[in-house]
Amino acid sequence: MVDAPQGYYAASAPDGPQTRQLVGDVRADICIIGGGFTGLSAALHGARAGARVVLLETETVGFAASGRNGGQVHPGHRKEQAELEIWLGKQHARDLWMLSEEARHLIFDLASEGCDLKRGLVIAAHNAAAARDLAEDALHLEQRYSYHELQMLDAAATAASIGTTVYQASRLDNGGGHLHPLKFAHRLAAEAIAAGATLYEHSPAQAIDGNRVHTGQGVVTADHILLATDAFGGKLAPKLAPYIAHVESFVVATLPLPGNAVLPSDVAVADTRHVLDYYRKSADNRLLFAGRESYWNPPADIAALVRPRMLRVFPQLRDTPIEYAWRGTVGITRTRMPHFGRLANRVLFGHGYSGHGVALSVLGGKALAEAALGKSERFDILARVPAQQFPGGQLLRKPMVTAALTWLKIADAF
Repeated sequence: MVDAPQGYYAASAPDGPQTRQLVGDVRADICIIGGGFTGLSAALHGARAGARVVLLETETVGFAASGRNGGQVHPGHRKEQAELEIWLGKQHARDLWMLSEEARHLIFDLASEGCDLKRGLVIAAHNAAAARDLAEDALHLEQRYSYHELQMLDAAATAASIGTTVYQASRLDNGGGHLHPLKFAHRLAAEAIAAGATLYEHSPAQAIDGNRVHTGQGVVTADHILLATDAFGGKLAPKLAPYIAHVESFVVATLPLPGNAVLPSDVAVADTRHVLDYYRKSADNRLLFAGRESYWNPPADIAALVRPRMLRVFPQLRDTPIEYAWRGTVGITRTRMPHFGRLANRVLFGHGYSGHGVALSVLGGKALAEAALGKSERFDILARVPAQQFPGGQLLRKPMVTAALTWLKIADAF
């Protein structure tokens, strides 16, 4: 088995665009910290608008969660629209839905070439109550938001689509899909460079001092600074630490499979558990299966952790070897909604997509760049979502988050 930081994705993606390390002092209209989807999208849209854009990445573009995730494109938000309407009011909920729809179309456009993009997403109900919730949500989206991409599947239709009998029902979303995340990160980087942005890799931001960002060997002086580091934002901006928790997610990739042994419909699948299974097939017909989460010390043998979950869903793969196994750190918020705002008048941030980041982060980066250039409508919609701190303070926050999420694991069994 191959054990690499980005697993199968690194092995199957061409090299990213050529960049260099920041040495010396540079000037920019916008300095972006973080080379994931949010930062790359901000660089692309800022440069396309004519701004002088500099992006700083500690490793290489797409190195962290943006280049390691499940590659699933989910319409909407982590919270259902009916819940958002009660919490935020109908107009704000509708504004957020419109942003999510824009995000979906934006990523399908940007990933249309060279990113292994495929349409189709199935949400699989792990019990009867979850199936009823999916159906109610589908009806709500159709009646209130004119979203007609959803189709409920019974147990037989679910089995035919996925290739397993473990689910009682599911919901097919033709508005969703999946892609190769590292290829997409490289494409965003290439498009940003073509638009005029300058990307510096192996250039970790170490401190923000007013309008200056310091790295080990250089300084960027900028009119606006955009913090796009998701789970790692608290290191550079301690004020953000109480608002973001880290979850380690684990993914394995099998050897290429013969025929349509699993997922004959070639959709992406996510189930309805709190600690969910999510999976899809790659362009070369491997099963990419993600399951289990860790909130403390990640295990050394990722394949041994994930394989039992995979075989529960697909027992027909019991003799199929796993070739790649890897993990990534996901940033989650207490509300499970993205957290956007300002650390200062000219220092903006966006993070915490909580598992829905493939589409929303690209839109989030666009909103950050627009706000830096004086057009804040999209940013303001996201920033108006109330943020909540995780309890416990600096010492107890992680144990308390771990306890809460462990309880959700237990609840999944019922």
